[in-house]
Amino acid sequence: MGQILDKLQGKEWKRRQIRKITDRVYDHVNNQSRAANLTFEDLYIAVLLVYNDINKLLPGPHFDPPSKDKVREIIKTCDINFDGEIDREEFYCFIQKITADTFTVISQKLIVTLVVAPTVAVATKRATEGVPGVGRVVQRLPNSVYASLVALAAVWFQTLGQDS
Repeated sequence: MGQILDKLQGKEWKRRQIRKITDRVYDHVNNQSRAANLTFEDLYIAVLLVYNDINKLLPGPHFDPPSKDKVREIIKTCDINFDGEIDREEFYCFIQKITADTFTVISQKLIVTLVVAPTVAVATKRATEGVPGVGRVVQRLPNSVYASLVALAAVWFQTLGQDS
């Protein structure tokens, strides 16, 4: 399933979205610090800004940013020139590594909500025939409308679960 979605949206699309976020955040933090590269303090501020955007813009649960220890650990793998600071390309690598799990969770929830729920709804539409009152209404609905209603209900239940 993931391979099909990769073909439709493309890994290139995801890469471009991450690049837009990283460039914007890097420029913002770099302009504030007025340094050539990001120090650890600047980098952690950038991580907080990225996670703020993720939580505002992307569907799914609230994602907490990684701890400072985790950030220090990932810096070691992304600091290619070992200068203790992160430049633009190293920052892109850093954000990819630090947000990999986040994007996986969001992708899985989207697949369940937008693909699996409507498919199961259409496959089980016949099961509603015996339900008094509801059965006739469901049978008269076109499959596409019924599947859309079930997907909307799944999204609604997910958002209810996030609020509590």
